[in-house]
Amino acid sequence: MSFGIWELVIVLLIVALLFGTKKLRSIGGDLGSALKGFRSALKDDEPDKVEQQSDNKMPEGKIIEGEVEQRSDNASSKS
Repeated sequence: MSFGIWELVIVLLIVALLFGTKKLRSIGGDLGSALKGFRSALKDDEPDKVEQQSDNKMPEGKIIEGEVEQRSDNASSKS
């Protein structure tokens, strides 16, 4: 069963009568500002990830010393 254009118009009119156009406008504005804040938060997070990735890189010329406890042919089996 699909809704036609007339069913959607009737539903929208009922919603407008129940909530009022002022309330619907404020809800739409709140939703828009929430989405805008979410997008800006995502954009702010991206530089942090880039900095973390660059911090994880090993500086050139440095040697890490350590001991190997067990050598295996398959490195993925030592999880």
